[in-house]
Amino acid sequence: MRIKVATIFPEMFEALDAGIIGKAKQKGLLNIEVFNIRDFSTDKHKKTDDAPFGGGAGMVMTPQPLHDAINTLDKEHIAKRIYLSPKGKTLDQQTVESLAKQDELLLVCGSYEGIDERIIEMDIDEEISIGDYVLTGGELPAMVLINAVSRYVEGVLGSSESTSEESFASGLLEYPQYTRPAVFEGKEVPQVLLGGNHAEIAKWRYSQQLEITRQRRPDLYQKILPTLKDIDKNKFGKGE
Repeated sequence: MRIKVATIFPEMFEALDAGIIGKAKQKGLLNIEVFNIRDFSTDKHKKTDDAPFGGGAGMVMTPQPLHDAINTLDKEHIAKRIYLSPKGKTLDQQTVESLAKQDELLLVCGSYEGIDERIIEMDIDEEISIGDYVLTGGELPAMVLINAVSRYVEGVLGSSESTSEESFASGLLEYPQYTRPAVFEGKEVPQVLLGGNHAEIAKWRYSQQLEITRQRRPDLYQKILPTLKDIDKNKFGKGE
């Protein structure tokens, strides 16, 4: 997968050189390129912002540098062009998996009070938000999106089960995980996990997923409730 990022703070994306994403870049599984929007500004001082028409607090990113950056980096409009915005569609599991199927993404990071609306109208395919709160810029949301999407690129994770069994992939939150030692500070690992009976382990994990989701995310639980009998039947061969 190829991901291009347009930002006025390219140094922030050095964090992507670490961990799983960094290893995937080294292996050539991910091609992530970061570009400075200021380099596309025709202003002699490389300005990328100005006061908003109609007044108001803060500054707005001007259209020229953004328009030229987007259309230079993606001349043929091959990439899915995404503007990270608090008024965009919320990034969820379905969106992550859909974006992972794209060959190329172009992520546009706004700053200040946002970007000129005409750029959204002319050059952006979709606005995406990572949650109902406002940040100082689109850089952290872009990194969140890259991290989430990259996990579904073949070869980035060591096992396909890592994505198929995790939280939200099944519509339920993930079950608790344990590792050695079996007893730590007097707290024991559930016995079912130590017995080697994989069918019983699967049932226990599923029951934990149901209960954790019911307690912590009742909205998700109610959403999946109508399909639970079908899930039971598929997983364990039971149901009415």
